[in-house]
Amino acid sequence: MSPILVVIFLAAAAARIASVLVSRRHEKKLRAEGATEHGTLNTKLLALAHMAFYFTGLAEGWVRGAEFDAVSMIGLVIFAAAMLMLAWIVRLLGAVWTVKIMIAPNHPVSRHALFRTVRHPNYFLNILPELFGYALIFHAYYTLAIGLPVYLVILAVRIVQEERAMRDLFQAATGR
Repeated sequence: MSPILVVIFLAAAAARIASVLVSRRHEKKLRAEGATEHGTLNTKLLALAHMAFYFTGLAEGWVRGAEFDAVSMIGLVIFAAAMLMLAWIVRLLGAVWTVKIMIAPNHPVSRHALFRTVRHPNYFLNILPELFGYALIFHAYYTLAIGLPVYLVILAVRIVQEERAMRDLFQAATGR
């Protein structure tokens, strides 16, 4: 495997670890404010699926002897765009952004155009493109073909749980 792919893996893992650290800081503050967590098991499954996707993608790239080429470059561009989207979403949501479903008393609902335009932008503009781009970087087509559908099932459950947990917030925010 090309050494640049190992560097990309390490950078991708570092970016995800950094996002978890931000999430933990926000979670601690939210809990101190009386927030409750929803979908705990699903959160753990998503974290496990994300880590499995990263490591199986790396392993598949290793077995394939993947080289950094045009396909990898396209994947890297998609991955980088997804990480920029994550940074933007974290910035927009501020202290209420976590990798968990945390609902605080007086939880603010974002009225930013991004959230009015795209339902669940963190999932559809960050996570899914991130995984797709990551798989392309490593030419991890089996990981993509098997891992992404598995991830989508867990993510679909997550979306239902999140919408259920936030239903009252949205009704209060819209007056409906």
